[in-house]
Amino acid sequence: MTIIEIKHVLLWCLGLNYGLLLIWFGAFAYAHDWMYRMHARWFTLSPQTFDAINYAGMAVFKIGIMLLNLVPLIALYLV
Repeated sequence: MTIIEIKHVLLWCLGLNYGLLLIWFGAFAYAHDWMYRMHARWFTLSPQTFDAINYAGMAVFKIGIMLLNLVPLIALYLV
């Protein structure tokens, strides 16, 4: 693969991952009660714990996107 192809792949990965993050946030914001009821059947969670787990998961996912997609993409553009 050439550097240009790698840039395109990283750019697509960045867009798809941020899209997935936005879908996760949208589902969490607009279907919060349904998601909580579904997960409360399997696990004993309070609403506060459920919210904290989701926000932490989104934060870890966002950091992963930045470290694995955005930073290498910026580095390739600077080279």
